[in-house]
Amino acid sequence: MADNVSSYTPIHQWAEDDRPREKLLLKGKAALSDAEHLAILLGSGTVSVSAVDLAKQILASVNHNLHELAKLSVKDLMKFRGIGEAKAITIVSALELGRRRKESEPQKREKVLSATDAYEVMRPYLLDAHREEFWVMLLNRNNEVIKVEKISEGGVAGTIADPKLIFKAALDRLASALILIHNHPSGNLKPSSQDLQLTQKLKEAGKFLEIPVLDHIIFTDHSFFSFINEGIF
Repeated sequence: MADNVSSYTPIHQWAEDDRPREKLLLKGKAALSDAEHLAILLGSGTVSVSAVDLAKQILASVNHNLHELAKLSVKDLMKFRGIGEAKAITIVSALELGRRRKESEPQKREKVLSATDAYEVMRPYLLDAHREEFWVMLLNRNNEVIKVEKISEGGVAGTIADPKLIFKAALDRLASALILIHNHPSGNLKPSSQDLQLTQKLKEAGKFLEIPVLDHIIFTDHSFFSFINEGIF
């Protein structure tokens, strides 16, 4: 990645209110661009590129999409000139903290009245996941979310969902209904034959235990497949 030496001006020579750290103190965090926030994490650039310009290079590589940036590994980030292991770890750690903050935000119980509602509830848990995971969403009689719980985690192409663990979770929480959710890291929304068989098996078990399975959702970062919306239930 080529550096433009002739146009480089060190950050310490910038006007004070243009330097990322000073700008944050003077104008607040909302005044900074994504590149400026990333530059603060980097701390420094190279001998010929400022931290802000280096941050811009990194963001440009993911089309300025922070969700895509969060998918980069330490090794991916170290491919950029000026990014060593310590800086790469700082970026990965900061983005993970941001994801966990969203996941742990205190919220009133959310009501799920559609597959879209269920998908939005699951976004903080499954967004950017690299492996296939199987989750269950437990609901009360008012269709309010009691809890979402991970049942299993597998590889990039599949995971195993144990019906006993699924319904144990529901019984432990005295759930009145549940929704099944698993992700496809590949982005493929089409259910497999195993998905169809498992869904039918769990649906029948739910009838027997009087804990109905309301839907099964295949989650991807950009969309979802709802069994009930597609008429499979």
